[in-house]
Amino acid sequence: MTPTQYELASTLLPGIGSKLSKTLISYCGSAEAVFTSSVSAIRKIPGIGEKSVATIAANRDTALRESEKILKACERKGIEVLHYTNERYPARLKQVADAPPIIYIRGNSSLNQPKAVAIVGTRKATEYGKRVTEEIVEQLRPHEPVIISGLAYGIDITAHKAALKHGLPTFGILAGGLDSIYPAVHKDIAMKMLDQGALISENKPGTTPDFHLFPERNRIIAGMADVVIVVEAAAKGGALITADIAYGYEKMLFAVPGDIGKDYSIGCNHLIKSQKANIYTGISDLEYLMHWEKGAQPQKVPKISLEAFETKEQPIVKVLLAHKDGILIDELSWKSQVSMNEAASILLNLEFQGIVKSLPGKRYKLKVR
Repeated sequence: MTPTQYELASTLLPGIGSKLSKTLISYCGSAEAVFTSSVSAIRKIPGIGEKSVATIAANRDTALRESEKILKACERKGIEVLHYTNERYPARLKQVADAPPIIYIRGNSSLNQPKAVAIVGTRKATEYGKRVTEEIVEQLRPHEPVIISGLAYGIDITAHKAALKHGLPTFGILAGGLDSIYPAVHKDIAMKMLDQGALISENKPGTTPDFHLFPERNRIIAGMADVVIVVEAAAKGGALITADIAYGYEKMLFAVPGDIGKDYSIGCNHLIKSQKANIYTGISDLEYLMHWEKGAQPQKVPKISLEAFETKEQPIVKVLLAHKDGILIDELSWKSQVSMNEAASILLNLEFQGIVKSLPGKRYKLKVR
C-alpha cells in the first residue's frame, strides 16, 4: 500500500473528524501507523475515547479498501490527492486549525503562490459589482497574485474570468467532487482554469454539491488567501460566511461599499460599519495595509540556518519559524509530522539551549530568528 492510501484512509474512519485525524497521526507518527498500531497504543492517545478506539479498530480494513477505490477513481479522472503532510499542500491552508486533512486537485499551478487574493460576493451580482470585480483584478495584475473564488454565479465567476483575461492564475474551490463541475454552465471556464490555475475540493469524486457543503467550502477559500475582498453581499449569504471565517482566521478583510438601501450593499456596508472589514475604494487601500509594492514579492519570514540543527530538530524549528508569536504543541506536532512525545522532548532540549521559549498554555516560540 502507498502512503497516500493510508493518509486517505485515515480520513475515512467513521466518526473521526479532521482534528482527531491529525491528532492520531501526530501521536502515532504516520498515517500508516494509525492502521498498524495496537488498540492499546491508540487507547493511550489523549482525546481518544473508548467509542473512538472501538470505531477505529472495527473500521480500519474497510477504510483502506475504500481509499483504494477512491484513489483508482482519481487516477482515471486526472485528480491528485494531497494530504496535509504533503509539501505541495497549500501552506496558508495548513496553518488553519480546521483545514481539511485531504484535498483533491486538478490543474497545473503551484498551490503556494507568493500572493493570494480571494474575491467573493453575491450570486446575483449587479453590473456595478461585476465592473468593480473586473477593475480589482486588473489593478491587482502588477502584483501577480492568484485569484481565488468559488466558481459560483455572479461575483465568483466574474473574478475567475477576469483572472484568465489578465493572465493571472486562479483557483476555483468546489463544494462537490471535481468530476462534476457545479454549476455546469461554468464548465468551459473551469476547463480553461486548469491551464492557468487549479480546481480544488475536499470532497471525493462523485460527491454531490449539497447545500451544507458550501459553508465548509468557504473556509478553504478564506484559508488559502492572504486577503479576502467582498464585493457585493446581501444581509445573509455565502459571501458573509466567508468573510466571518476570514475574520476568525485573522486574514486581511476588505469590503467594497455600496449604495445605502440596496439589497446587495447591506452585507458589505455592515462589514465596514462593524469594523470587521476595511473599506475598499481602490488598489491603494490594499497595497497600503498589506505593504505590497507593485511587482514586489512579499517578504519572507527571516530564517535561521536549519543546517545548524540536528535532523530530527529541523521539522520543529521550521514550523516555529513560521509562527513568530508561538504555537500550541499539539498543532506544532501535526504540522511538523513529529509525534507528540518526541516533539516535547525536542522542545525541552531546545529550551535548555536557549533557542526556544515556553509560553503559557503549552505554547512555544523561537527566542532567536
